[in-house]
Amino acid sequence: MFPIETELAACAKTVEERLAALLPDADPETALISQAMRYAALGGGKRIRPYLTFAFAKVSGGDNACALDLGCALEMIHAYSLVHDDLPAMDNDVLRRGKPTCHVAYGEANAILAGDGLLTRAFGVVANAPASDAIRCRATAELADAAGYAGMVGGQTLDILTEGKPVAKETLIKLQHLKTGALIRAACRLGCMCGGTFDGALYDAAGNYADKIGLAFQVIDDILDGVGDPALLGKSVGKDEKSGKTTWLSLLGETGARAYAATLTREAINAVTPYDQDGRLASFAAFLLERNK
Repeated sequence: MFPIETELAACAKTVEERLAALLPDADPETALISQAMRYAALGGGKRIRPYLTFAFAKVSGGDNACALDLGCALEMIHAYSLVHDDLPAMDNDVLRRGKPTCHVAYGEANAILAGDGLLTRAFGVVANAPASDAIRCRATAELADAAGYAGMVGGQTLDILTEGKPVAKETLIKLQHLKTGALIRAACRLGCMCGGTFDGALYDAAGNYADKIGLAFQVIDDILDGVGDPALLGKSVGKDEKSGKTTWLSLLGETGARAYAATLTREAINAVTPYDQDGRLASFAAFLLERNK
């Protein structure tokens, strides 16, 4: 069995160190925002998106330094999305990764600006990544699509529009492919790009794998929000039910939702089997399925 948890921990440490170097230090006149950006992006998280960039860079023969900076840019975008998602106008969460959310710690206006700062800094990191012009250009377009109205922002909009309303399975799949899946798909594709792979069988397999594990990830997230342990999760639970959201737990029940996640995981593994020589990608998919936090 591939030692996925050991490799994930090593990757998280590397990403944390590089993020700390890429994020702004405290300038006397704008110290509060730089501190809020670092607060939001550092000190926690599984770093699964940068890990996927590393994993697919390895499969495609890409450079680790390229994968690290592209993965860190992606993590900045993910951190920004969490800051904004936690705001009172969105989910109104007060706890994230076991500590007060950014708007609780720094105020709502500063949290919005910190999120804006993380998003724009991410594209600066891509522009200066140790890669060819072709990779940087394609990576910029990929991140813009994944983070914007055709991806994560579009998914968040759909989430808001459907809150408190019954949602069909097909709509829930679309919502989560956009809101959660788009950044996971970008992570896998960025890894391929690091090896100069912009299309073809491997690129398509990476996208298919990402779509399946992204949806499985959200199914498990929905289950944990309903029946998970807040101490392990480091955040409040039950907020989806309170806000009247349709989730995989409410739609399928816990048994049905876990079965659906298992099916998606098998499909993800099958999609990359020809390229997964050491079992890294299969082990990662299984890790996401079995997580309890």
